[in-house]
Amino acid sequence: MGKYWLEPERNIEIFDECDILVVGGGSAGHSAAIAAARAGAKNIILLERYGYMGGDVTGGYVIMVPSLSYKDKSFVRGIQEEWFTRMANIPGAVLGPEGKEVGSEKPEDIYKWAPIFDAVSSCPDSPKRVVRSVYFEPNQLKIEMDKMLFEERDRIRVYCHTWATRPIMEGDLIKGVVFESKEGRKAILAKVVIDATGDGDIFSQAGAAYEEIMDKNTRCANTALVWRAGGCDFEKFFRSSMQNPESMMKVFKGLGETFGHRCIPLPTPRNDIVWFNNWIGPMLCTDIKDLTATEMDSRDKIRGVMDFLRENVAGFENAFLYDIAPQTGNRCSRRLKGEYYLTPFDFAFHNEFDDVIAWHSTVCKINDSAPIEIPYRTILPVGVENLLAPGRHLSADNVAIDWVSLIPQCIGTGQAAGIAAAVALEDGSTVHTVNIKKVQDILVAQDVPLPRRKDVDPELTEVCEANNWGLYTEMAKKAAADPEEFKKYRQW
Repeated sequence: MGKYWLEPERNIEIFDECDILVVGGGSAGHSAAIAAARAGAKNIILLERYGYMGGDVTGGYVIMVPSLSYKDKSFVRGIQEEWFTRMANIPGAVLGPEGKEVGSEKPEDIYKWAPIFDAVSSCPDSPKRVVRSVYFEPNQLKIEMDKMLFEERDRIRVYCHTWATRPIMEGDLIKGVVFESKEGRKAILAKVVIDATGDGDIFSQAGAAYEEIMDKNTRCANTALVWRAGGCDFEKFFRSSMQNPESMMKVFKGLGETFGHRCIPLPTPRNDIVWFNNWIGPMLCTDIKDLTATEMDSRDKIRGVMDFLRENVAGFENAFLYDIAPQTGNRCSRRLKGEYYLTPFDFAFHNEFDDVIAWHSTVCKINDSAPIEIPYRTILPVGVENLLAPGRHLSADNVAIDWVSLIPQCIGTGQAAGIAAAVALEDGSTVHTVNIKKVQDILVAQDVPLPRRKDVDPELTEVCEANNWGLYTEMAKKAAADPEEFKKYRQW
């Protein structure tokens, strides 16, 4: 039995009231607030525990957004693509294929983009092609995300350095949240709450069904602490590794042994700065001991990794530690078990949904990263009213979550959640009974392509149909031949 202290009953000050309360200013929450304001909502509050927006994107240095295209078409647009168009003219802010290069199978284009990880497709069942994957400077994105909020300052109030700790419930209806800050414990009341914490901090306490990470072999079962090195020559490093892959495999092995976990140098928008992603696990990003170990053990090994690189790896002879991400890289923990549950079958078969809110290409090799439909029900909790849960904790099983918990899906579901909240309030409905057709109309008006729409470029559907929705891969064929056996298939 543990020891307990009985907290005395006390009154908690109502700090503020709003129509829509967004908890978490990461890619999902920031997008939800912006989309809600643009959809007409006038009284929005955005709570963020750090002093900046972006969460893992800007604070965890997840500085690459993958798989925004399929063949030669860009499917992931809306606020996601707006990030890059807004930063396009800032020197060193954005790097990635665009325009006619996307989908190209020309050898010269493949050669050009091969050093940029995930900018060239890797599915063995189709020819290599250039993919719209974008790298960005996180500090420039911090500034741009603030600017987007400043543009809606009449509709959105932002409170940083506030950590929402629990929901305020009235039966199965969420009425707001309690938060902690330097000002103490206070509360905010709201008509709709959007849990964009990434870890289900609110829905897990509100009575919504959810699951924890179960498969320790998945990407999501790993934490990270990312850092960057300056004084490098990434082009030299990549080309030398291609010329001598056997020697480079030994380098990667030595790098992993030095760090203690898988660790890979990746590009940034600048050739002289390299990003080090890593996979530390299995770890839970809701376990304070795991989080502490991720941070402190990783920092303890960075100097050794840098020494190893300078001594053994071409392109790193003059490398130095540039910076360390200000927050832990959290991939996944609690997952909503919502009104619809995504599984690998949604990638192995062409499933259509009347309540589709995102039509995204992903990183899944089952369908060669062809677009899948993400339904509204994946962010809709069971048993709790006026609560939405977009982002990396959306409703998916412990395998499928690996492919839909990335930045594009966080933004896509966040944008849809903000619009759904705005529509529900305007129409006097709930988030469960919201007019989904109206939500979809506004999504399309906000540059989000959705399938089966006359106001969306028909070539998007045509390229999918012409390529059988990506279901030409060996994995997809196995699923079609024996669905029951496919359930046991683990070579994702």
